Amino acid sequence: MSDKISGFFSEVNEVLEDKEPPSRSSQEFYKKFFPNSTLNDWLDWKWQTKNRITTKEKLEEILTLTDSEKQVFDLHKKNLPLAITPYYASLISNDVNDPIRKCVVPRIDETVIAPEESEDPLGEDHQSPVSCIVHRYPDRVLFLSTKRCQVNCRYCTRSRIVGEHQCFKSDTTEWNKAFEYIQSHKEIRDVLVSGGDPLTLSDNKLEYILSNLRKIEHVEMIRIGTKIPAVLPQRVTPELCNILKKYHPLFMSLHFTHPVELTTETSKACTMLADAGIPLGSQTVLLKGINDNAETLGKLFKGLLKIRVRPYYTYIADLIVGSGHFRTNVETGINIFKELQGKISGYAIPKLIVDAPKGMGKIPVQYNYIKEINGKSLTMENYEGKIMEYRNG
Repeated sequence: MSDKISGFFSEVNEVLEDKEPPSRSSQEFYKKFFPNSTLNDWLDWKWQTKNRITTKEKLEEILTLTDSEKQVFDLHKKNLPLAITPYYASLISNDVNDPIRKCVVPRIDETVIAPEESEDPLGEDHQSPVSCIVHRYPDRVLFLSTKRCQVNCRYCTRSRIVGEHQCFKSDTTEWNKAFEYIQSHKEIRDVLVSGGDPLTLSDNKLEYILSNLRKIEHVEMIRIGTKIPAVLPQRVTPELCNILKKYHPLFMSLHFTHPVELTTETSKACTMLADAGIPLGSQTVLLKGINDNAETLGKLFKGLLKIRVRPYYTYIADLIVGSGHFRTNVETGINIFKELQGKISGYAIPKLIVDAPKGMGKIPVQYNYIKEINGKSLTMENYEGKIMEYRNG
């Protein structure tokens, strides 16, 4: 064994101790594209944040960009900023059809805006009584904790605010207004902390939010919406888990897109969160040419269950500006889920959802297995397409 290889593995053993090593792709990636970094750096979520890929120049060091990818930097400088953690970039191949690449690398397609698209397709700004709060449903609110994500998905529903600033003008001032609003509305029993991504915040800031929410007696449950386990699993630390488990009942909605994301590192992060007693659900967006087929989604959903994440929602992509190249029609989603029915565990099949424009709320959509209702007789179709009669009551 050469001195160079021997030295590398000595470094690995010294740094990891009882931790699991990073995947081979991660090791190869940081050695090639961040040659001055160490294994300690790679495992440090703050280093990952500091070294995010945010420029065309750095992106071109890693990928050979297509004309479509190059043009967007020159023609559309005010679009959603580029942001990819080194870890997430290590999952991207040089194949132009790579699913993760399509999700996070800008393309000229996003400059094409259809008449039905909007910067705020869900009407959140009109349902925001105070800064940081969206109050759409009677008994729950959305708490927008930050405007920052570690990775900017090109189909982001909140691209109008993500990346605009790294935070609000004054975090605590804005958050305190939100706490006061929740305190004054006794009907609110459920708070979803989202953003941006709440886990981009420091441990202290995150605990400030959670502790203040838990002080409000009528808040029965807290949820956190995050993509961190998929894009920056290093952020899930024992210290973070020790904070989170103090505020039960606490749930997490994790954003997953493709089975490529189900790495050793992500599995470890989800295991740590589950071991902290946090129920984990996944939310996926149905994306054209990325995951819009039963084979890919089935593999993703089954893989999520293996790491203790229950598939919860799959969304038809929202009508965000410049997202036409991502959107499938609703029929595509219905047909995919019909194909999955009966072929994978029921636990692995989430609800297919259209989040209706103008703040009209989430609408479940599915194939209609009931063919006819005739008094006490019900005609139904099973997952194999066989027709049966069922006694109705």
